[in-house]
Amino acid sequence: MASTDTKAKTDDLAGLEAGLDALDAVEVRRTPVREVLVKKALPPLLAVGLVLAVWQVLVATKVTEETKLPAPSAVWDSLSDMWLQGTLLEVVWTSVSRGLLGFLLALAIGTPLGLLVARVKFVRAAIGPILQGLQSLPSVAWVPPAVLWFGLNDAMMFTVILLGAVPSIANGLVSGIDQVPPLFLRAGRTLGATGLRGARHIVMPAALPGYLAGLKQGWAFSWRSLMAAEIIASSPDLGLGLGQLLENGRNNIDLPGVFLAIILILVVGIAIDLLIFSPLERYVLRSRGLLVKS
Repeated sequence: MASTDTKAKTDDLAGLEAGLDALDAVEVRRTPVREVLVKKALPPLLAVGLVLAVWQVLVATKVTEETKLPAPSAVWDSLSDMWLQGTLLEVVWTSVSRGLLGFLLALAIGTPLGLLVARVKFVRAAIGPILQGLQSLPSVAWVPPAVLWFGLNDAMMFTVILLGAVPSIANGLVSGIDQVPPLFLRAGRTLGATGLRGARHIVMPAALPGYLAGLKQGWAFSWRSLMAAEIIASSPDLGLGLGQLLENGRNNIDLPGVFLAIILILVVGIAIDLLIFSPLERYVLRSRGLLVKS
């Protein structure tokens, strides 16, 4: 009788383990290229095609004057002219290089600042409200004082970028740290992970989702701050960026050029998100078991 009960318990445990293994086991397969294109590439292409179709219909039916809404073909002609002149990539790279460098500088400043604010109560009480206020302040407001401080040069551009992006990165990290379970911190202290070691091995990995959200927002603020600075403080000494291209189109009453600059600014923002932040976000989700690897 006892052996029968023992055998039954053993069978139950084996069944439980098999069930848990089945829950953990996720079928991993490589997604076919065709399926990837259909699921990820086709929807945005259809959306772009729909926008272009509606745009062309509005132009063809003359809902508004051509001087207010240029035809898509006119914008394409502007793009072709810049490509043939060899200035298109130069203009895009001028803005992208500034934006990325400014974002890296903001990352280097905002990360330790966020750690300091999140972990030191006095600093949080003193600086926390200021960071929140700076994050809500429009970046364009910093352009006039930055011009007066530094003149029309790259230092002015990077100052505007930093003042726009650093608060977002710091606040994102603070938010992520606030959501770390206290049990993690206690376990880290028990294992001797305190100070910088605790920040590196416990706090930062646990706060990574919130930190990544702050990085994405920080890039958005960097890009918008740069565009505002280039539009307002355009100068030949600064080179021709996308913001200056937009402002030149307005000054020359070149509406196709204005629309082209807007589209290029939008494309760069989408490309940076797809090439940098989306892969990082997928990696973080996958490392936490929230995304099935395919």
